[in-house]
Amino acid sequence: MSLDQGLFVPGLLGIIEGLTEFIPVSSTAHLLLAAHFLGFQSPGQVFEVLIQLGAILAIVVVYFTRLLAILMDAIRGKRGAWRFILGVVLACLPAVIVGFILHDFIKNVLFESPILICSMLIVGGIILLYVDQLKIVPKYTSIYEYPPLLCFYIGLFQLLSLVPGVSRSGSTIVGSLLLGTDKRSAAEFSFFVAIPLMIGAFALDFWKNRSLISSEAGLDIAVGFALAFVSAFFVVRYALNFVQRNGFAFFAYWRIFVGAIGLWGVLLFK
Repeated sequence: MSLDQGLFVPGLLGIIEGLTEFIPVSSTAHLLLAAHFLGFQSPGQVFEVLIQLGAILAIVVVYFTRLLAILMDAIRGKRGAWRFILGVVLACLPAVIVGFILHDFIKNVLFESPILICSMLIVGGIILLYVDQLKIVPKYTSIYEYPPLLCFYIGLFQLLSLVPGVSRSGSTIVGSLLLGTDKRSAAEFSFFVAIPLMIGAFALDFWKNRSLISSEAGLDIAVGFALAFVSAFFVVRYALNFVQRNGFAFFAYWRIFVGAIGLWGVLLFK
């Protein structure tokens, strides 16, 4: 990362991160493709990972009251609170284990393949569009009703998101819908699962790449972090209502569009 690029590109990437992290379009794909075409250099993709903390902070701020209530209920020994916490842990567990084992392969091989990323955007968009149109009668409409086993199965679907372009929220949402949840609660559950997963990914990458964070890189990261927080804050505030009214078709078509344009650009300028 270099200040020769100015702060516009890091700021733009921060906005992209915030806008795409919590909707099923793959923030990783958008960040990697944008950085690729803008010529933004980030050793080890440390910038793209570390600015995610801004998006994490946004969802914590928006859900602070509910998170605090769950924590207090857990301290009081309420069964529902502990069941919900267990569900989130089980949903995170597969990705934590496999992601830790394959971390270097994912970062050094899969992240460096724009064609793979674009292809996954298109394939994921088609799958999301198909699932969105299914007439599934939901068995679960509240995230607090999700059985632990259901949460674990959702976590297995989330393993697909280790491939860049698939989307963490997209894989959890598709898995949730196929397993009998409604659209709003599926999106909301993906928000809560994101918090521990993203904090873990941030901590791991920060530790592994701490030597790459110079004062110049730190300024880029600070700008990206701030704008990721602001943009993610508004997405989290209004995304659930949008999903409840309109479903996921818009996100599916957007994925296909971005994947197709990206694939065209990669092949044209290869």
